[in-house]
Amino acid sequence: MKKAGIIGAGSWGTALATVLAGKGHQVRIFDVDEGHLRRMEAARENTDYLPGVPLNENIQIAWSSEEALKDADVVLFSAPTQHFRSALQAALPYISDDALIVNVAKGIEQGTHLRLSQIAAECLDVDRYVALSGPSHAEEVGRALPTTVAVASANLASAEAIQDLFMTDRFRVYTTEDIVGVELGGALKNVIALGAGISDGLGFGDNAKAALMTRGLAEISRLGVALGAQPETFAGLTGVGDLIVTCTSMHSRNRRCGILMGEGKDPEDAVREIGMVVEGMTTAEAAWELASTAQVEMPITEAIYRITRGTLKAQEAMEMLMGREKKHEQA
Repeated sequence: MKKAGIIGAGSWGTALATVLAGKGHQVRIFDVDEGHLRRMEAARENTDYLPGVPLNENIQIAWSSEEALKDADVVLFSAPTQHFRSALQAALPYISDDALIVNVAKGIEQGTHLRLSQIAAECLDVDRYVALSGPSHAEEVGRALPTTVAVASANLASAEAIQDLFMTDRFRVYTTEDIVGVELGGALKNVIALGAGISDGLGFGDNAKAALMTRGLAEISRLGVALGAQPETFAGLTGVGDLIVTCTSMHSRNRRCGILMGEGKDPEDAVREIGMVVEGMTTAEAAWELASTAQVEMPITEAIYRITRGTLKAQEAMEMLMGREKKHEQA
């Protein structure tokens, strides 16, 4: 039995707490929103973000980072990407020297263009850091529907320890050492999912969405390889697997937000209507800037970024992409 401290009581943090608690591990979960924690404590359920999933008796609400992380063998961060740095800095004084760090957010930090493991490396031994990613909607994981993910670390032993911690007959975990590919695949698929939603909102049909997903994956792979990722990673769970589920499911906030924009809503109004963090909206800007710096061509990503900024209409983006100069598919 292990002790796990979780920072971030959104849908995903709560679903993973449920997995761990179901295996008999002791889980303490903290969130900066005290009102949200009080509602969870009173209902013994995350009624705000994961309704219908009772909190296991092994899950305790913590009222501070210190309380959540005291004596924790594993510290799991489920904070939005743009808040990971501040969440990590607040937690650092309470993290044991031998605790493993797991991050489940998917994004790129704005301004710095850093992946989350790169942020962690500024103040932690990177061998203790593990990224968990893959096609995994919290709504399904919380209900113990079959799910498969991957965990990545520069240190394979750390990834294997987290594999053992989470593995169940309903939650299968693979390991990999390609943390660059895993983090980029998880971050960039959210941008493409916005595009898939925009396509749906415009009523373009299955052909257009399949094209966006396929050519979007080509862009993700192109940037990933340029930044040191292994190309085969993008054919796996954290690449095409996560892309499929995020582009096709109504559980996906990114797809739902895209649908609203495709139907004509202003990007900011679309995010407000979703009511939760839409990672693709902030990642689109960071991804476009990163691609520009790396001199990697990513026309779909650029178009989606411009739509989110309000400088390009969705219909105009379609015409621009379809009217590009002809080329070889593998070029």
